[in-house]
Amino acid sequence: MILVFGGNGQLGQELSRKAIEHGAALTALPRSEADITNADQVKAAIQRHKPDVVVNAAAYTAVDQAEDEYDIALRANAHGPAILAAACRSADIPLIHISTDYVFDGKKAGAYRETDAIAPIGAYGRSKVAGEIAVRVGMPKHLIIRTSWIYGEFGKNFLKTILRLARERDELRIVADQHGNPTSTAALASAILSIAPQLQNENTRWGTYHFCGTGVTSWHGFAEWIVAVQARHTNRKPKVLPITTQEYPTRAARPENSALDCTLIRHVFGTTAEAWTKDSERVTDALLRA
Repeated sequence: MILVFGGNGQLGQELSRKAIEHGAALTALPRSEADITNADQVKAAIQRHKPDVVVNAAAYTAVDQAEDEYDIALRANAHGPAILAAACRSADIPLIHISTDYVFDGKKAGAYRETDAIAPIGAYGRSKVAGEIAVRVGMPKHLIIRTSWIYGEFGKNFLKTILRLARERDELRIVADQHGNPTSTAALASAILSIAPQLQNENTRWGTYHFCGTGVTSWHGFAEWIVAVQARHTNRKPKVLPITTQEYPTRAARPENSALDCTLIRHVFGTTAEAWTKDSERVTDALLRA
């Protein structure tokens, strides 16, 4: 049985849905039932549910707000994972922890590998690095899965924002000089569910892995594609104009390059994602049909 902390988030909700499709036993706990920053609640949840694998899908993800709320971000993204790691170690239960492309500075020319040096450029990234360290120190039997540019049918995300703007505006101005791999929560959830049973193997290669949608684009390219797909349903065809990062200043700096190399996770666990265009088309169609 898989026990998920952060059950009300984008990924947590997707894991619950995908578990039904996969026929997997899974319990997803919202923060109101089990706050990962509360050691007593975490311990009680693990003792009550007796999972075979724990997934930490809980996180503070407000990138700009983290610049002013670093203590809050650190509590959720580092102190909480440390508590989970200690509880999992005590119960000898493998831990899957979700991390981010924001641990890198975005200066590399090609896709980042797991062995590349981490160098976060903002408070959010620093808090996620601290979480990775806490997991590595706290529980040897762990998988840290870094992902990027998450979107899906649940919660708030870039794809849903673009769909809203396409309804409201005739022109969208979207940053074109930041690049990465759009990743659907459906693909990530399916990967986690396919990997979890393999963690009972004595020869499991614990450590850090990258998983994201296949293919690299810019935020502008992502938005153009979303607008093109939604036009089939709505006939709305707003212009999508490219702008620079300097033309759209934000509180927190973003990596220019968020591309992740996913060769290792494919080689070790046999899991890979579809092209980001196919996955995002599927999600866009589903949202507009609903």
